[in-house]
Amino acid sequence: MMLKLTAEDQSMLDGEHGRAVAAAMKILVAFSNAVGARQLLDIAGAHIDGCLYHGQASLDFVERLVEGGGRVRVPTTLNVGSFDLIHPGLVKMPAAQEVPARRLMKAHLELGCQATFTCAPYQTRFRPAFGEQIAWGESNAIVFANSVIGARTNRYGDFIDLCCAMTGRAPAWGLHLSENRRGQLLFELTGSFEPADALFVGVGLIVGQRSGDRIPVISGLPQPRDEDQLKALGAAAATTGAVALFHAVGITPEARSLDEAFRGMAPEATIRICRADIDQALAKLSSVPEGAPLAAVSLGTPHFSHDEWTRLLPMLREVAPGRGIPIYVNTGRATLKRLQDEGELHDAEKLNLIPVTDTCTYVTSVLARLDGVVMTNSGKWAHYAPGNIGVSVAFGDLEDCVRSAAAGHVVRGAR
Repeated sequence: MMLKLTAEDQSMLDGEHGRAVAAAMKILVAFSNAVGARQLLDIAGAHIDGCLYHGQASLDFVERLVEGGGRVRVPTTLNVGSFDLIHPGLVKMPAAQEVPARRLMKAHLELGCQATFTCAPYQTRFRPAFGEQIAWGESNAIVFANSVIGARTNRYGDFIDLCCAMTGRAPAWGLHLSENRRGQLLFELTGSFEPADALFVGVGLIVGQRSGDRIPVISGLPQPRDEDQLKALGAAAATTGAVALFHAVGITPEARSLDEAFRGMAPEATIRICRADIDQALAKLSSVPEGAPLAAVSLGTPHFSHDEWTRLLPMLREVAPGRGIPIYVNTGRATLKRLQDEGELHDAEKLNLIPVTDTCTYVTSVLARLDGVVMTNSGKWAHYAPGNIGVSVAFGDLEDCVRSAAAGHVVRGAR
């Protein structure tokens, strides 16, 4: 069945709103027909994943929209780019790459996008509400919006997310529709678990690996300390798999009960997760043993929230790491400004603390050393960094990372 357009959709397609909007609508119509959508729906906002420079084609696409007088029609946030515009001296990049990388970020601003440059737009003032239709790119943001907030988006890739923003429309298919948000696969935690950060990462890794294209429902998960633990679960699940929505029974808004999560239907399969499964999944994130000398710590993938900073800073001040090991913390520029306004980073240099904004240490050249072990509390960072930047990785919870920085080598479980 062909896509049915409204009169406004047709006017955009016909060029009555300018060349850029017409081009975006043409692509959106083709995409919608390809996925079998019958109509388009209004969106309340968008998040664009195309700011990270991967080559000339991505820049050409955005430049064409700028030249056509394009402007986004809904509030639109931007994902990380290849450059830290707040701390430009951090990124080591040849000029031939830096110029187009900077230009790509600037071109999106010229389209009217917000200068958020964060993978965690849900931590900004543009956070969507329950049930709102949005068009988001960036895997962790997508799974967080769908699962933790209960907003509605599909996994939109580069260019399609921007076409949705340019038109204010998205195809009515997939997770935008209530009937497609029902849980399909049940993951049961067996045993007693404390709500430790690593537990949520481990569960996410397993759920991502085993779910395929089905929507997972998780039962037996302890109540999280805060939404950052759910953020870590979703990011891990979207890293090892294609999870765009999970339901955690008694925790997430569309799963107040098991029956609600499955909409009264039986799960297609049940997978039990025990402590040994979680330990095994987490062990695979580390390529070095305990005691290995440490070159750096990297935190904040996805970007560190204000709450995470308020947990980290007292730990650092208590341990007072004095071995000169840099602790990189990737965070949104709005979060960083709030911390600075509060005077919370006055001793950052003394603590060897290096805030990184607008980008992330696993996607661009920020780390001073790549020849040693980097420790992280992020399942996503630990999964991608070895392939992306060639480092050896040690995974541990936040306390382990801080203590390891103080000791100069990998320490786990020291309390």
